[in-house]
Amino acid sequence: MATSKLAITSLASHIRPFTCLAASQPSRLAPHPPDLVRWIKREGGFVHHAVNLSQDTPFGIGLISTEQIPQGTDLISLPPHVPLRFESDETTPSPLLAALSRRVPDELWAMKLGLRLLQERANADSFWWPYISNLPETYTVPIFFPGEDIKNLQYAPLLHQQVNKRCRFLLDFEREIRETLEDVKASDHPFSGQDVNASALGWTMSAVSTRAFRLHGNRKVRGGSSDHVPMMLPLIDMCNHSFTPNVKIIQEQDGSDSNTLVKVVAETDVKENDPLLLNYGCLSNDFFLLDYGFVVESNPYDTIELKYDEGLLDAASMAAGVASPKFSSPAPWQHQLLSQLNLAGKMPDLKVAIGGQEIVEGRLLAAIRILLSGELVEVEKHDLDTLKSLSSTAPLGISNEIATFRTVIALCVIALSHFPTKIMEDEAILKQGVSETAELSIKYRIQKKSMIIDVMKDLTRRVKLLSAQETTSAS
Repeated sequence: MATSKLAITSLASHIRPFTCLAASQPSRLAPHPPDLVRWIKREGGFVHHAVNLSQDTPFGIGLISTEQIPQGTDLISLPPHVPLRFESDETTPSPLLAALSRRVPDELWAMKLGLRLLQERANADSFWWPYISNLPETYTVPIFFPGEDIKNLQYAPLLHQQVNKRCRFLLDFEREIRETLEDVKASDHPFSGQDVNASALGWTMSAVSTRAFRLHGNRKVRGGSSDHVPMMLPLIDMCNHSFTPNVKIIQEQDGSDSNTLVKVVAETDVKENDPLLLNYGCLSNDFFLLDYGFVVESNPYDTIELKYDEGLLDAASMAAGVASPKFSSPAPWQHQLLSQLNLAGKMPDLKVAIGGQEIVEGRLLAAIRILLSGELVEVEKHDLDTLKSLSSTAPLGISNEIATFRTVIALCVIALSHFPTKIMEDEAILKQGVSETAELSIKYRIQKKSMIIDVMKDLTRRVKLLSAQETTSAS
C-alpha cells in the first residue's frame, strides 16, 4: 500500500490538473504566470523594447507600442523551437496521441494541435508552461455559450451546421478518448493519467482556434514546398485583428528548414500607444465568432447562406412582380446550364450566399438571370463567367436585370423574416445590459440583418439606375 501511495505521489508531482488553476486571477490559467517576454528572450528570441502587453486596448488584452516605430522594424522573433506545433504522426511525442489525432476530421484541425496542447498542459515539466500558463482560462466561443444564447444567434446555418456539430463532436470524442486510454499504463498515458472530458477538449480546441496560425512547417510535401502547419506562436498570438493591419508575420530561413524564424514586422509606421494588429483573414462573422469569439462590425466579407430552392425562388419572383417565373419548371437547356453551375444534377451544391465581396454569389446570380430569360439565343451569347458577374451590366437585357435584382431583393426580405427580432429590438436589449455571451449573440445577428439590408439597398440603387436607362431608351 505504501508503494502505491508513493507511486501516486510521484505521478502527481509531474502533472498539472485540467481543473481551473486560477483563483485570484481568473482570466489566466495560472494566478501568477511567468513573464512571457522574459521567457522568449531567454530562449533566444527577440522582443522590441517598445512592445508591451496591455490589458485595455480597444480590442481587449493585446500588444501595443509604447513609442513610434518605423515601417519594416522587427518587433518579435521566435526561434524554431518556441512555436508549439503538431506537424505529423512521425514527429508526435506519443503514438497514442497520434492515433487519437487521426480520428479528428480535417475540418476540425484545431483539435489535432489541441491534443498536443492538452498533453503539454498536463505535464508539470512542460517546456511550454510559461506560455500555456498565460492562456485564458475561458473562451467566448459559441460551444461554451449557455443554451439560450446559442438559440439567440437566430441563424440556422451557424447553429445547426457548426455549433451543434462541434458540441456533438466533443461529446463523442470524449467517449472515444476514454475508451482508447482506459487500460493504458500511467507511464504511457499521453495526458499523464488524467481524465479528459468534453470541457477540457473544448478548452484546448478553442485555445488553438483563437490563437494558432497556419504557417509553413519543416516537413516537405510533394513538389518540394513546405506543408502548411498550425502553430501556436507565444506572444505573437496576442496581436489582435484588423482588416487594415499595421504588422505582419513573416518566416525567415536561416540556412535550413529546421532554422526557420517566425517574426512580426511593422507593415506600416506604428504610432505611440497604437495596438499591434494582424489581419486574421478575409473571413465572415461566422468564422470570427466560431473560431475567435468576436464579431466584426460592418464586416465586408460577411455573408448569409441560403438554400437554392426552386419553390422559394418562384415565390420571390412573384413577390417581385415577375409574371409566371419558371424556376420550378426550367426548360431542358436551362436545366443543363444549372447543372454546369452545380445547382442541378445528381450531386448539386445548393448552398448559395448573399453578401460579401460578390454581393450576390455568382452561381445564384447566373441562375436567376438564365431562368428569367426565355431566350436561348440571348443566353448563348455569353459565357457563364459573364452571367455570374455583377459587374457585367445587364448581359441579358435591362428588363431581365431588373427582374433578377428584384427577385434577389425579395429573397433578402424572406431571409430577414426568418429572424424573430428586428434590429431596433436587438439594440434595445443591448442597452439594458446583458451577459458577455448574450451580447455576442445579439451583435452577431444584428450584423447579419444589417448586411442583408445593405445588399437590398445596393440592389435597389441598381434597379433605379437601370429603370432610368430603360425609360431613356423607350423615349
